[in-house]
Amino acid sequence: MERRDINRRGIYRRRRRRKRHGIAYRIFAACLKVLLVGLLILLVSVSIYVFARWNAIVRDAPDISGITFTPGQSATYIYNREGKREQKLALPDANREIVNLSDVPVDLQHAVVAIEDSRFYEHHGIDPVGILRALVKGVTTGSFSQGASTITQQLLKNSVFPGWTKETTFQERLERKIQEQYLAVKLEKVLTKDQILENYLNLINLGAGCYGVQAASYRYFGKPVNSLTLAEDAVIAGITQNPAAYNPITNPENNAKRRKMVLDAMLDQGYIDKTRYDEAMADPVYDRIQENESTVDTAGSIYTFYQDALIGQVMQDLQDELAYTWQQAYRAVYSGGLRIYSAQDPEIQKICDEEFENPENFPEGTKVGIDYALSVQARDKTVTDYGNEHLKAWVRSNRNPDFNMMYEDAQQAREDAQAFRESVVGKEDHVLGERVTITPQPQASCVIIDQSTGLVAALVGGRGDKEASLTLNRASYTMRQPGSTFKILTVYAPAIENRTVTLASTIVDEPYEYSFGTPVYNAGRTYAGEVTVRRAIVESINIVAVKLLTQITPQAGYDFAKKLGISTLTDHLETDSGVLTDVGQTLALGGISRGVTNLELTGAYASIANLGHAYQPKFYTEVLDQYGNVILDNTDQKPRTVMKESTAQLLTSAMEDVIRAENGTAHGQIDLGQMHAAGKTGTTSEWRDSWFVGYTPYYTCGIWAGYDNNEVMPDEGRYHTFSKILWNSIMNRVSGKDVPMRFRLTGDVVSASVCSTSHMAASVNCPEVYDELFARGTQPQYYCTTHGNGALVSDMSGGIGVGQPGLAGSETGAGQPILEGSGNEIGQPGLAGGDPGTGQSDLAGGVPGAGQPGLPDGESGGDL
Repeated sequence: MERRDINRRGIYRRRRRRKRHGIAYRIFAACLKVLLVGLLILLVSVSIYVFARWNAIVRDAPDISGITFTPGQSATYIYNREGKREQKLALPDANREIVNLSDVPVDLQHAVVAIEDSRFYEHHGIDPVGILRALVKGVTTGSFSQGASTITQQLLKNSVFPGWTKETTFQERLERKIQEQYLAVKLEKVLTKDQILENYLNLINLGAGCYGVQAASYRYFGKPVNSLTLAEDAVIAGITQNPAAYNPITNPENNAKRRKMVLDAMLDQGYIDKTRYDEAMADPVYDRIQENESTVDTAGSIYTFYQDALIGQVMQDLQDELAYTWQQAYRAVYSGGLRIYSAQDPEIQKICDEEFENPENFPEGTKVGIDYALSVQARDKTVTDYGNEHLKAWVRSNRNPDFNMMYEDAQQAREDAQAFRESVVGKEDHVLGERVTITPQPQASCVIIDQSTGLVAALVGGRGDKEASLTLNRASYTMRQPGSTFKILTVYAPAIENRTVTLASTIVDEPYEYSFGTPVYNAGRTYAGEVTVRRAIVESINIVAVKLLTQITPQAGYDFAKKLGISTLTDHLETDSGVLTDVGQTLALGGISRGVTNLELTGAYASIANLGHAYQPKFYTEVLDQYGNVILDNTDQKPRTVMKESTAQLLTSAMEDVIRAENGTAHGQIDLGQMHAAGKTGTTSEWRDSWFVGYTPYYTCGIWAGYDNNEVMPDEGRYHTFSKILWNSIMNRVSGKDVPMRFRLTGDVVSASVCSTSHMAASVNCPEVYDELFARGTQPQYYCTTHGNGALVSDMSGGIGVGQPGLAGSETGAGQPILEGSGNEIGQPGLAGGDPGTGQSDLAGGVPGAGQPGLPDGESGGDL
């Protein structure tokens, strides 16, 4: 009975337990269901949110339809005549050069693919295998440094997402990564693998400021990318992961480790065999990199004066010919990937540079000038700028009341600059910048132009070391007063051109005043009486030039100089002191408002040397864009006719006598041996400027000399002559490579015998006769009335008999073209040389009175 009760109680308990467990189970099951439903709802919600968010992120992705991945900024290069690179012009982010994939070695392509994206040719923009591999490595090693970005993604990151380097939060990186992967898939549907790889190789950062494989190849190895070896390919491919850490110049050890990884990957993936691997590993490639580093041409190198002028001209031509704005021209030159082909003749430029360094060509005891600038920031952040005038005032107040910005030596100049700085910079001030430029004084500049093409063969913008790019260029930028060199351009050229005078015409050299009452003086303040135009040119007689300009009108002289390319002239310039104009009598002697540049003055003379056909002086032959299209072309310039050939030939004949005649202003200082030369001296008041501009049958050269601060050059030593000394030194060497030649005459110029007294056609009775050149139809119409009957010359059309007194109109030499080597060139004996008393038998026309007793050189005329 008791046992049964126990069993009943047990059964009861078990039932009660089951009942309790059933309730708990049902509660648990219900809770689990709720949890699962909740999780499902959460999962669905999260999925919907993620999908919506992903959709929103993708929707906001940049539009790449029609996008070009060709980098918009590439380095511009200047090439010499032989096609060799001379200079790189690049903004910090534009140091690249675009190349086609066909020019990139296959080994370099494989090296980049092997180390950056081994499944590049298999995936479709993103690489799930790569992503999984990076994830596994991250979980197992705790490092998630292994990237999984494909080359396609990297291309997008560097071109479409340039701001990725500024990302600071995980969300920013995640959103960019989603867009990157989405666009990568899209991109691979429209571009081939080769197109993607080509763009990538032109875009990537490869250290040392290089972007793209071509720039890196030149930077590290000094040669184009298509010349790289396998070892060199591996060096470049190894840089991409971390351009700073793997820079082979600054971190060769790091790069060497990375290079081995690249070669290992290429070997593992079958791109190279073991033999090539071993050869590449044994290549002493880093020795070559260090050797190249000492000679590599970087964007930071200082431009030459020629390159300064070249860059300025290209920028101006882009604006003038292609309607660029200044900003567009600047970006094109410094980041447009242009190829500029220089017109510079390296041999002639070398001659000029060497002669500018030769102290024998300059005055003894050369001084130095200082150009000073200082910027100081005070404690309250205000900035004060100091310059030359502040330094001058300080030195005058503290050391030398007559200080004119020149010193006997550079040491004293630097000491004064330091003392001035200490006087204005307080203890709590901060110096933002200081520039102290020391230059030898007096200064000089040189321009040499090939007159047959207008191309500038050489240019020197100043003496001394060039310390920066785009500095003061005294040849192409500085404007100085031209002095008597302007007589040719503004007086004699237009007067002969319009047939107001011939070289045999006479004008009285006598006391004369400008229309405003100021006297005109010759050098030496002497007067020669009646002189021919030829003699006035040879002796540079001021009064004759002013009188003749007055006759043809200053406006005619002004217009003619403008036509010859002198752009700095003005007929209306408003200043604080009133309105200035260059249309006046002082134009004859080069007295103008702003002055001229050596480049334009030399270019004007080059048009005379080229028989009246003018080219605009050009520093380049052509400019190509980054795709190889010619956008600026000077290879076939068309000259402008600015004067008749006969006018140019007559001016040349007269300017030959400037050098060869005993009374010429350059006689005894210019001598090119058998090479004929013509030219004109020019000085300004008190020798503040000294010029010689002249030419041979090949080149025109202009030399300017003077102080930068316009000081008077002392009358001692070589100060008054070194412009001619420098010209002679340079042009003797330049002419040495050319066949000696005389200036040619055409049939437009004829010779006639002229009486030395009356300057009419010589008769058989004239005791002294000289031969003169004339433009056809302008030779004397009547025989001499002093020694003959003044009869009309019968044959004006055929020309006057050459060198045959009394045979005017004969067939002897009449109307015959002047041919080289025939004895009929300017300066040939018997043609236009041999004035009584000159002692010169090889001159282009004698000058009555030249070298005669009582007319010593330098006393009969002026050059002011």
